[in-house]
Amino acid sequence: MAIETTLVLVKPDGVQRGLSGEIIRRLEQTGLKLVGLKLMQVSRELAGKHYGEHEGKPFYNGLVDYITASPVVALALEGPNAISITRKMMGVTKPAEAAPGTIRGDFGVDIGRNLIHGSANESDAKREVSLFFSSDELLRWDRTNEGWITE
Repeated sequence: MAIETTLVLVKPDGVQRGLSGEIIRRLEQTGLKLVGLKLMQVSRELAGKHYGEHEGKPFYNGLVDYITASPVVALALEGPNAISITRKMMGVTKPAEAAPGTIRGDFGVDIGRNLIHGSANESDAKREVSLFFSSDELLRWDRTNEGWITE
């Protein structure tokens, strides 16, 4: 079973609304392991690298302005299928279409304020984790209850 590491950002609206702890709690309860965590202010330079694929699109400047407007909580989560589990927990991008029980379904209202970012696939996860965390900020540790989470 392949272990994945994925990036999650509690976006500025999630931090401002006091939802960081609830979002982290929900993700940890899936059995994913927290290997990196920090509260940070995203610079315009980092935002440009993170959203580079959208540069030149009409909404690009708004994305950069939004992610740099207030602190974010950056998490690196590890586990089997970490990317797909995280994306399922997040819910679809449009909160009005997100299922109840998902983070966006329970707390989101507007697509432009959708609380959370999670890596879309393995290549994005590798790139994004390395943008937000240096290798010495990612902790490799053994959890005593692993046998109760995966076979």
